[in-house]
Amino acid sequence: MNRHAISLILCLLLTQLSACTAYQAYRKCGFAGCPGDREIAAQIESALRATPGISFWDIQVQSLDHVVYLYGLVDTDPERARIEEVASRVSGGLKIVNSIAVRASIGR
Repeated sequence: MNRHAISLILCLLLTQLSACTAYQAYRKCGFAGCPGDREIAAQIESALRATPGISFWDIQVQSLDHVVYLYGLVDTDPERARIEEVASRVSGGLKIVNSIAVRASIGR
């Protein structure tokens, strides 16, 4: 399989895994999400944009029922860890689900 196919499969699997959580959040809070979710995601996105060494454009941040989900692709494990560290600091200790994949490890 080529890297693009593997990336697509990985993203689809991660989407399916988060779908159950998203459904529970929808049942609890509706389509608009829980109060504060949009603000949490926006604050984390802003902090990631301002952090040197992070290629933010390949990262998606979502907050559902005050749980932060990180998706995307990065080049290195330290970059992946740094993104989670920034998200954790900005979110004030909310649970972080880091589903970010490292490009170099895809296809190995």
